[in-house]
Amino acid sequence: MWQGGENSVQQGLPHAQLAPAWQILLLGDGSPTRHLQLLTTEPTEVDVIDMSLIGMDNDGAPDLIQAVPGPRLRRQVWLRKASGQRLAYATSWWEASHVDEYLQNRSLPIWASLARLRTELYRDVQGLYYGHSAALETAFGQKGPFWGRHYLFWHHGKPLTLIYEVFSPYLTKYLGPMGNSKC
Repeated sequence: MWQGGENSVQQGLPHAQLAPAWQILLLGDGSPTRHLQLLTTEPTEVDVIDMSLIGMDNDGAPDLIQAVPGPRLRRQVWLRKASGQRLAYATSWWEASHVDEYLQNRSLPIWASLARLRTELYRDVQGLYYGHSAALETAFGQKGPFWGRHYLFWHHGKPLTLIYEVFSPYLTKYLGPMGNSKC
C-alpha cells in the first residue's frame, strides 16, 4: 500500500496518478459528507459500527493520534447514500471527555453535528493512502484499489479529532475515473 506524505498532500499528485475531481475530494478542506450529498443528490447517512474507549492506546492510528489528548474514544462509521450504497468508511479519534460536546447525536455525520453547533474548524489533511483491501471490497461491494486520507480537525488552535477515511470506487460514477493510480 502506498502512503503519501505531507509534500504530496500540499502539492497534490500528478493528474495521471489521481484525477483532479478525486484530488478535490481527497485533498480539499471541505466536508466529505457534504460533498457526497452534493454528488449523489441524496442525504448522506451514517451507520455507526463502533464507539469504544481506547484510553491512551495508539489503536493502529496514524502517528498524529498523539496530538489528540487522552483518554480517547474511537468512532467507526460507514457513510452511505440514503438508498443504502456505502460511499466511505471513517474512523475518528476524540478526547473522550469532550466527544459528547461535539457529537450530541452520534448517529449524525460529524459535519452535520458540527454545523448545527456552528463550530469553526480547520481541516488539516496530512496523509494519503492508496491500496487494496479484501475487507473493503466486500463491505463496499466494489473492487479496489481504494484511496484514503487522514487529517486533524483544529478548533480554537487545538486538535479536536483525528479522522481516517477511505472512499469507495463507486464514486467514479460521479467523479469519473480515479486516474492511472500506479504508485
